[in-house]
Amino acid sequence: MIKDKTAIVGIGQTAFGKKLPESELELACTAVMNALDDAGIDRAEIDGLASYTQEAHSEVELARNLGLGDISWFSQVGYGGGAGPGVIGNLAMAVATGQCRVGVAWRSRKRASGAVRRPWSKTGSSAQEDIATNYTRPFGVIRPVDEIALLASRYMHEYGATRDHLANVALAQRKYANNNPDAQMVNKTMTREDYMTSRWISKPLCLFDNCLETDGALATVIVSADRARDCKQTPVYIHAWAQGFHAQHQTMQNFFCDDPLHGPSWVAARQLYRQSDIQAQDIDVAQIYDAFTPLIPLSLEGYGFCDRGEGAAYTENGNLEIGGALPVNTSGGGLSEAYVHGFNLITEGVKQMRGTAHNQVSDAATCLITAGEGVPTGALILRR
Repeated sequence: MIKDKTAIVGIGQTAFGKKLPESELELACTAVMNALDDAGIDRAEIDGLASYTQEAHSEVELARNLGLGDISWFSQVGYGGGAGPGVIGNLAMAVATGQCRVGVAWRSRKRASGAVRRPWSKTGSSAQEDIATNYTRPFGVIRPVDEIALLASRYMHEYGATRDHLANVALAQRKYANNNPDAQMVNKTMTREDYMTSRWISKPLCLFDNCLETDGALATVIVSADRARDCKQTPVYIHAWAQGFHAQHQTMQNFFCDDPLHGPSWVAARQLYRQSDIQAQDIDVAQIYDAFTPLIPLSLEGYGFCDRGEGAAYTENGNLEIGGALPVNTSGGGLSEAYVHGFNLITEGVKQMRGTAHNQVSDAATCLITAGEGVPTGALILRR
């Protein structure tokens, strides 16, 4: 275990928006340099790099363009929105075991500029097809939103959840974003009527059940706990991390398994809490992956904040807001701050532990960060 042996000492980001002029590589370099400046560490010290398999530019390109020295460790984690905590966790393991001393993790995207083709636009190519999709694509289940819409429909049928519960998620996160000057939706308020009358994307999911389209990049710097004490910022310790997916798993197609509503989060949570002194009841604030609103109630159940079938009801009575039972996605998350495959959830978790978040949870000392439900996933627990 790597419990508290490493810490995040630097975070950096670019602006978030649509049609930013910089390339993905330029955005990545800017985010990394901002994170190093935040940490007070020179780029010459970087010897470890970690990112996503879906990153458009390799570690080699980033290192060359930043003028880095020798790199002794590097890694990528797959599955898009399922990757974030795994990227951090793998890098933390490398630092804790001496494979590198100063590690940088990053994610850069230009999703809102039309520069990247959607993976599902290649439907029919052998690279994209597997057994599950061969049975769903002919029936119009093509995009991720279509796949999550099927799970949401089943969840509503089984447990009596309604669109009002999904609206609770969207409205809570928009409220956070309205108080976050970095958020894409900072000046765009939303009412329940706005939510209910927005256009359908894939029933029962409407426009505001979907994450944003974002150009932007973020980065973190990880060092050993000993080194962290000498850095510019207050260390935020990586207390525990885990990954997992369940038996019979089909990426984004979990309706083919015996229990479609028992997703990968249950597996990751079991491993996470097994190695952690901090359990669900000890979490002060959570950053839960939110490409689509139904992922919040599903994850609340998987990570032990409520019993199975109670995730939708958990969103009631302001429970997800400041002062509620569990403030969730306090920057606005992927629904209302920015969607960068969940990496902004990691940096927001660090801000909450530092006490510098725009929507700061009073005396927050522990934070859960999760990756995507519905894909091979992961989770982190950070502490002050």
